[in-house]
Amino acid sequence: MVDSSEDHFAYSTINHGYLRSDLSYEFGEVEDDDAWTTVQTKGNQFVVNDRPFYVNGFNTYWLMMFAVDQSTRGKVGEAFRQASSVGLTVCRTWAFNDGQWRALQKSPSVYDEGVFKALDFVVSEAKKYKIRLILSLANNWDAYGGKAQYVKWGKAAGLNLTSDDDFFTHPTIRSYYKAHVKALLNRANTLTNITYKDDPTIFAWELMNEPRCVSDPSGDNLQAWIEEMAIYVKSIDRKHLVEIGLEGFYGPSTTNRVQFNPNTLAQQVGTDFIRNHQVFGVDFASVHIYADSWISPEISDAHIPFVTSWMQAHIEDADNVLGMPVMFGEFGVSAEYTGYNSSFRDTLISTVYTTLLNSSKKGGSGGGSLLWQVFPEGTDYMDDGYAIVLSKSPSTSNIVSLQSKRLATFNSLCSWKCRWGCKKKRPLERYLYHDDL
Repeated sequence: MVDSSEDHFAYSTINHGYLRSDLSYEFGEVEDDDAWTTVQTKGNQFVVNDRPFYVNGFNTYWLMMFAVDQSTRGKVGEAFRQASSVGLTVCRTWAFNDGQWRALQKSPSVYDEGVFKALDFVVSEAKKYKIRLILSLANNWDAYGGKAQYVKWGKAAGLNLTSDDDFFTHPTIRSYYKAHVKALLNRANTLTNITYKDDPTIFAWELMNEPRCVSDPSGDNLQAWIEEMAIYVKSIDRKHLVEIGLEGFYGPSTTNRVQFNPNTLAQQVGTDFIRNHQVFGVDFASVHIYADSWISPEISDAHIPFVTSWMQAHIEDADNVLGMPVMFGEFGVSAEYTGYNSSFRDTLISTVYTTLLNSSKKGGSGGGSLLWQVFPEGTDYMDDGYAIVLSKSPSTSNIVSLQSKRLATFNSLCSWKCRWGCKKKRPLERYLYHDDL
């Protein structure tokens, strides 16, 4: 998601539960430190300790930037605490800030140690609240540097570059990106002494936030970049999952599926959902959901059928073609669009959650979703229109909490041996009635 704020920060098992005494313990079992292990995939599902792990999660992209300053660092723990209170277990956040104010990477392979320590704090704090992190490694958009900053660095070094999309094709720029990957994955956290590539707090590495290569509608250039970078990440870190960060648009390889795209432009931005996710080293599929910005900025009941068909199409492809989980890594609705009200937001969130539940009940590939985005109180100035302050949104908080409880039930039931003695996994209809959830 792209944010246009002018502030310096600008842009856009079973571990359900909580260990602190000030919040209720109502989302299932909690992993103790000995059981805090890396998330893996088994077929089309996420697993922890060989037990299903359905994700109810959120985005808060600015955590590293807030952790730099002692005056705002407390908001990191506050965000995790509030998320944990409604059973959210995975957070997606930025592990990049390139060449900007409070940059992590000031120039290629030159880092601000203070900002790196701030990221160390985010990872350490997430572990305290039993929240795992999806760390995004770069941005397609200009915010926090993005691919445009990499190209600027290349031009400053004398490279003949003509487009920001040279990020994907020029060997020197690709080497800059790889160097950042290497530095991050091999870093030893100064607070926990655990190397990032060995830390189970990290759920997955995301190659890029919403990559697009509009200069090549065929998708070949982005495909080659994904192939190279997925393997490179795996060459350093074989433990963690890797995902691309795509929005989910169907492209030239599946003309029979472009009907599900929100508009005709979507198939011309150089991405290709099926083809991109068939790359070796990519462990699960990523999809975003923004009916308001993709279809029309005026809130309409027509947005809800789109959300359902968009999700079902991708879950079907994950089930029948890709054989991997699919994560709906961003979804929300902007309060800045005409016709917005909190009731519509609750309807949209409930639609996403119900679609995922329907997949989960059948043992399908709907692996989870991440709200865009959850904010603690006192951070309104960062709001891009999509922020949800849980303490100020009781109806939304109740919907989120109920989904967490339902998924905790799935995680528990799916890990039990079938009542008939069969050790094979069976759809959840064999364990309980739909009405139970």
